[in-house]
Amino acid sequence: MSPRTPALVFFAASVAFAQPPSMVLGKDTVKISEHVWAIMGTPNIAIIVGSRATLVVDTGLGARNGATITRAANELSGNSKLFLTTTHFHPEHAAGEPGFPVNTVLIRNTVQQRELKQHGQEMIDMFSGRNAENKELLANVKLRSPDILFESEARLDLGGVSARLLWFGGGHTKGDELTFVEPDGTLVSGDIVQNKVVPGIFGDGGTPASWLSVLDKISALHVRHVLPDHSAPGDGSLVMAERSFIADLRTRALTLKKEGVSAADAGKQLGPEFKAKYPDWPNMNVTGFVRSIYAED
Repeated sequence: MSPRTPALVFFAASVAFAQPPSMVLGKDTVKISEHVWAIMGTPNIAIIVGSRATLVVDTGLGARNGATITRAANELSGNSKLFLTTTHFHPEHAAGEPGFPVNTVLIRNTVQQRELKQHGQEMIDMFSGRNAENKELLANVKLRSPDILFESEARLDLGGVSARLLWFGGGHTKGDELTFVEPDGTLVSGDIVQNKVVPGIFGDGGTPASWLSVLDKISALHVRHVLPDHSAPGDGSLVMAERSFIADLRTRALTLKKEGVSAADAGKQLGPEFKAKYPDWPNMNVTGFVRSIYAED
């Protein structure tokens, strides 16, 4: 596939649920918007190209993937200046950093970095234990500290395009980071905005209410293109679709909670109900998110 092929929805979201996908990334890219390309895989990787510098969002799992992403970025840009940031602290998003050149400028928000310090090695160990491929990819991975930490926003001028790195609050994790590319109007959304994927809150991450608050802040950006991390790219309507789904599920779950229905039973009831309501979503396992809704109060 050509590095400058327009973005295509070239895989069905249902494939992700058929079997565990390989974590090894290729270097072929698709074009999302004028300055944004993506390697589609697990996860999707964003490469934002300016005339003076390039920003990569997410690393893949382990140094091998980081090196592959670097080659793809070099083919697209030829820039000597490379920035790297991560959507959240999980290994497939952050543990490929050792594969990037040593002069890569690593940027991360302070909340995400705190999560990484607290739970990063624990997550690497967990992923390594899943299968032989993960174990090989994560062998000897050591994560370095960021060169730049920011609280709520960092802005990068890449030359003819700027990238706003944003922390709006917790959702999937506490430190979920968003990248908004101007003037393209492209949002690299991590797990916060997905394409017909039931949301999930990891561990002691955000809450359904905080997730909705983040989406309200995203709405003010007037997004035109969305690149999620684990589903197909789409247009700005994905932001409202994500918000509507979470609000809908939250309202129904809280109603059942008031009626005395247990979280487990509510999850069992709402799965079929929402599958009928959202028939084109490939998976409707809402049990985990319903538990998060019940835990809010």
